[in-house]
Amino acid sequence: MAKARSLVTRRKSIRNIRKITRTMELIATARFKKAMDRASEAAAYTRKLSEIVADLSQASLSFSHPLLKQPEKVENGVLLVLTSNRGLCGGYNSAVLRLAVGRLREAKTTGENLSLEVSGKRGLNFMKYEQYPVSHAYSHFEDKPRFDEAEVLANRYIADFIAGRIQRVEVAYTKFLNAARQVAVVETLLPIGDLSDEAKPKESSRSNIEYEFLPSAQEIQEQIVPEAFKARLFKCFLDAAVSEQIARRVAMKAATENADDMIRSISLQYNRARQSQITSELSEIIGGAAALE
Repeated sequence: MAKARSLVTRRKSIRNIRKITRTMELIATARFKKAMDRASEAAAYTRKLSEIVADLSQASLSFSHPLLKQPEKVENGVLLVLTSNRGLCGGYNSAVLRLAVGRLREAKTTGENLSLEVSGKRGLNFMKYEQYPVSHAYSHFEDKPRFDEAEVLANRYIADFIAGRIQRVEVAYTKFLNAARQVAVVETLLPIGDLSDEAKPKESSRSNIEYEFLPSAQEIQEQIVPEAFKARLFKCFLDAAVSEQIARRVAMKAATENADDMIRSISLQYNRARQSQITSELSEIIGGAAALE
C-alpha cells in the first residue's frame, strides 16, 4: 500500500512539473514568432546597407571612412558576449561561452589585450566563476532588445575605434539562420570591412556600379558607414534573442515529452502495484473464509 501511495504522489508532482514546462513551451513559441519577425525585418535592412558599404569601399573614391580602414596591428580589442538572463534553454549559453573562452585563450596566447564585455546574467555568472575580468556588464537586454539600447554600445565602440583606443570589435553570439538552424559564432564587426564581406554580390558586374552622390559622397559615406555598423550590432542582439526562444522552446518541449513518458511509466507501475495489492487482499479474504468453515 505504501508503494502505491508513493507512486501516486510522484505521478502528481510530475504532472505539476509538466504543466510548468508545457506553459513555458507555449510562451517561448509565442515570443519566438515575434522575435523572428523582428530579426527577419532587420536582416533585409542590414543586408542592403552592407551591400552599399561594400560597393562604396570598392568604388574609386578619393576618401575613405575610418571604420573601413584595416589597422596595421591589433593591440587592443573588445569581445562582446551575448547570453541570456534566464536558464532552461538547453545548450544555448554553453555553446556561446565555449567559443568566448576559446577566443580569450587565443588572445592571451597571441598577447592581444582583449577587453571582455558580457550581456546576460548567465554569462556574467559563468565569467565570475571562471574568474575572467569583465569590463562592462549588461543585464537589461531581454527578449525584445531596442535599437537605442544597442546604439549606446555602438557609439562607444565607434568613438574608441576612431580614436585608436581599440582596433577590433568582436561579438560572440548565436546566429539565427532559420527556424531549424542556429549557430554559435564569433564575428568581427569592426573594422567594417569584415562586415561587408558577407554582403558582397556574387555578380562581378556590381563592382563596376557608378554612383551619383547628393549632396556629396563624403557626407553620405560619413552617415551610412556608422549606420551599417549600428544595424549589424543590433541584428546580433535580435539573432541572440530569437535563438534563445527557439532553444527554450525545444528544451521545454523535450522536458514535456519526458514528463509524459514518466507519467505513463509510473501509471503502469501503479497499476501493477494496485493489482498485486488487490490479489493479496482477495487471497486474505478467501483464506479467512476457509478458516471459518
